[in-house]
Amino acid sequence: MENQKRSNLDSRMVALVAVLIAVTCVLTIVIRIPIAPTRGYITLADVAIYFASFSLGPWVGGIAGGIGTGLADAIAGYPQWMVFSLIIHGVQGVVAGLIARAGGYKLRWMVLAWIPATIIMIGGYLTVSSFLYGFGPAVIEVPGNLIQNIAGGVVGIPLVFAVRKAYPPINQVGKKQKWEEQ
Repeated sequence: MENQKRSNLDSRMVALVAVLIAVTCVLTIVIRIPIAPTRGYITLADVAIYFASFSLGPWVGGIAGGIGTGLADAIAGYPQWMVFSLIIHGVQGVVAGLIARAGGYKLRWMVLAWIPATIIMIGGYLTVSSFLYGFGPAVIEVPGNLIQNIAGGVVGIPLVFAVRKAYPPINQVGKKQKWEEQ
């Protein structure tokens, strides 16, 4: 029998990604600290994004981060931000996950990955807010977005290690399983 390529996408992974989208959405909605004058807000979304990217990989982090925050914007009354959040947080999750994966998901690589992912998130929202509200009001969001990303890294990265310790099989989720016919 020919060697068939197995997909990492199975029903368990789809369910896990759906749960992470929901968690990201909830963490975006439940705690919102408004930043005037652009109507932006500080959330815990980045905790979920960094956790997903560093524990389950770049594509899971990107999907959970993008769809979760976009969905939260739609639900919370910020529909004008939906597409922007989907793109900005999606790219943030993918970039963080790709860099961390390149270093074997070790702590220093997660911290290193956090830096460009933070720049992407802050720069993305600065650009869009500048276009929508002007540069002056957009700059006011930068410290809040930095605080949000610091919280995301400070909570999300240790959470990855805590979950790995409590549930070691998470290290195999999404990875190709090797099997041999007996």
